[in-house]
Amino acid sequence: MNEENRLGTENVKKLLFSLSIPAIIGQLISLLYNMVDRMYIGHIPEIGGDALTGVGITAPILIIISAFSVLVGMGGAPRASIKMGEKDIEGAEEIMGNCFVSLIGISIILTVLFSIFNEKLLVIFGASEKTLPYALEYMKIYTLGTIFVQLAVGMNPFISSQGFAKISMITVSIGAIINIVLDPIFIYGLKMNVKGAALATIISQAVSAIWVIHFLKGDRTNLKLKRKNLKINKDVMGPVLLLGLSPFVMQITESFIIITFNSNLQKYGGDVAVGAMTILSAAMQFTFLPLSGLTQGAQPIMSYNYGAKNKERMKDTFKYLCITTVTYSIVFWLFMMIKPQLFSKIFTNNKAIIDMATKGLRIYMAGAFALGIQIACQQTFIALGNARTSLFLALLRKVFLLIPLVLILPNILSNKVFAVFLAEPISDITASTVTGILFYKDFKSTLRSIPNAPFRN
Repeated sequence: MNEENRLGTENVKKLLFSLSIPAIIGQLISLLYNMVDRMYIGHIPEIGGDALTGVGITAPILIIISAFSVLVGMGGAPRASIKMGEKDIEGAEEIMGNCFVSLIGISIILTVLFSIFNEKLLVIFGASEKTLPYALEYMKIYTLGTIFVQLAVGMNPFISSQGFAKISMITVSIGAIINIVLDPIFIYGLKMNVKGAALATIISQAVSAIWVIHFLKGDRTNLKLKRKNLKINKDVMGPVLLLGLSPFVMQITESFIIITFNSNLQKYGGDVAVGAMTILSAAMQFTFLPLSGLTQGAQPIMSYNYGAKNKERMKDTFKYLCITTVTYSIVFWLFMMIKPQLFSKIFTNNKAIIDMATKGLRIYMAGAFALGIQIACQQTFIALGNARTSLFLALLRKVFLLIPLVLILPNILSNKVFAVFLAEPISDITASTVTGILFYKDFKSTLRSIPNAPFRN
C-alpha cells in the first residue's frame, strides 16, 4: 500500500510535483501525437489537403466519444480516492468495477449509433462532396475501436488516483508512440491512406487499454478489478455520473465551440480567419495542458485527504496547486502578449494567416492570466466530490458565456472577426472571477464541516 501511504504522509509540495510532472509529460506526448498524426495525413500525395480536411471534420465525433469515457472515469476516480482515504478499499473497488462495466456498455451503444449515423453527422459538421469520403473512411474504422478508447481513457484515472502517476503517463505514452510508428507504415508503406491512420489509432488505443486492465488486475495496484464488482449498481453509479458531468460537459462542449467559432469566422473572415483560429486553439491547448496535468496530480492528494479528514494537507495541497497554476498562466499570458508572432510561425508560413493569428492571439488570450484560478478551483470541486458546483462552473464558461458571446458580439461591434475573438477573454475572466468567489466560500465551509482529526504525519 506504498502509493496510498504517500497520499496521506509524504511532503505535499514534493508529492504534488511528483504526481503532476508525469501527467503533464503524458499530455504533451498526446498533443505531439495529434500534431504528427495530422502532418502524416496532410502529406499524403495528391489527396493530402482533402484528406486532412475530411479527418478534421471528424473532430466533434471524436470529442464526443472521448467525453463519455471522461464522464465515467473522472466521475469515478475521485470517489474511489475518497473511499481510499476512508480506508474503505472494498467500496473503492466496487466503484472501479462499476465504472469498468459502464464503459463497456457505453462503448457498445456509441459504436452502434455512430455506425448508423456517421454520414449524416459528418455532413452536418461541414463535410463536402470532396471531403466526405475521407471522413467516412476514417470514422468507419475508428468507430470500431470505440471500446478501446473508452477503456484506455476511462480507466486510466483509476491508476493516477492511487498515486501511480508514472504508470498513468505510460498509458498515454504507449498509445502515442505506437501510433506515431504505425502511421507512416500504414499510410505510406501499405498505401492505406486515411484508413491506415484510423487503423493505427485503434491499434494504439487497444494496446493502451490492455496495459491499463493488466495493471489494474496485477500485484502493484491498491485497487483491483474483481469479478464480483463487474455489475452495475445504480446507487454507486448515480453519484459517479453526477460528479463526472462537469468534465463531461467541459469536453463535449468543445465540439459545439469548434463548430460555432469556425462557422462565424468563415462568415466574417473567410478561410484566413478559420486558419488563424486553428493557431489560437493550439495556444489555448498549450495553456490548458500543463494546468490540467497539475490538477491531475493534485486530485488524488485532495480526494484521499478529504476522505481521511486531514484538513491541513487539504489546505496545503490547494495552496501549492493554486500558486503553481496561477504562475504558469500568467507567464504564458505574458508570452502571448509580448511575442505572439513566434507562436504563430510554428504552424504555418502563410503570411496572411500569421498576421491575423498574431493580432488574434493578443485578443483571444487576453484573459489567459485568470485561467490558473479557474482550473485550480474547479478541479478541486471535483476532487472533493462537489458535483453540482463543478457542473455549474463547467456550463458557465462555455455554454452560458462563450457560445452566446460568439453569436452576440459580432452584432454589436463593427469588427466582426475581432468580436468573435473577444468572446474568449470575456468568458475567461468572468468565469474565473465567479469560480474564485464560489470556491472561497465553499472551501471554508467544507473545512469547517470536517471534525478536528488526530495529528497525522
